[in-house]
Amino acid sequence: MSFTDTPTITPKPAGTGAPDVAQLTVGILGGTGPQGTGLAYRLALAGQPVVLGSRTAERAEESAAQIGLGVTGHSNIEAARRSDIVIVTVPWEGHAATLKEVQEELAGKLVIDSVNPLGFDSKGAYALRPEEGSAAEQAATLLPKARVTAAFHHLSATLLTDREIDTVETDVLVLGENRADTDLVQALVDRIPGMRGVYAGRLRNAHQVEGLVANLISINRRYKKHAGVLVAGL
Repeated sequence: MSFTDTPTITPKPAGTGAPDVAQLTVGILGGTGPQGTGLAYRLALAGQPVVLGSRTAERAEESAAQIGLGVTGHSNIEAARRSDIVIVTVPWEGHAATLKEVQEELAGKLVIDSVNPLGFDSKGAYALRPEEGSAAEQAATLLPKARVTAAFHHLSATLLTDREIDTVETDVLVLGENRADTDLVQALVDRIPGMRGVYAGRLRNAHQVEGLVANLISINRRYKKHAGVLVAGL
């Protein structure tokens, strides 16, 4: 992935009464993939302290150097240790193994799971149903000491990483068991110009949200777009 010159963007202030998350360090596990790198760029551009995590520190360091904006790269374990909030962006196949590796480092921390369990065949993408019900519920099972939420499922990595685009106009559905935690996630989402965090229920509803990505892939392939989700009427 290559990044062009960084545009000048004024970070969007949090809404009235929103939690202040500006000084919290956000770690992105599996952060060297397109989604993780794109989220790191958008959050760092908004002024958020960001650390990238990867299976190898060297790979994370290389990706962080490409992003710039003060982003640093570390192993997944070290990134988890340095973070106040962690976003999980690993491929579904490595989801459980990655979370088991960082269980202790994530104790007591806010975790945002953005992983979409998908399968692919000759007919296209389709949603998988994990034994726990969803990727987010698997995360909650594997991280009993963490505060697990779910968000950032429906974002186009192409739009996130395009430095010629100032804003990414999309709603981000946020799920979780605790109102204070989902409020924090919404406040973090709202830091990114164009994005709006929308509460979408408890983790038991995460399967529908994760599975919707299969529909979006089909839409985008048919219409050659990078469509996301906008909730009307709010």
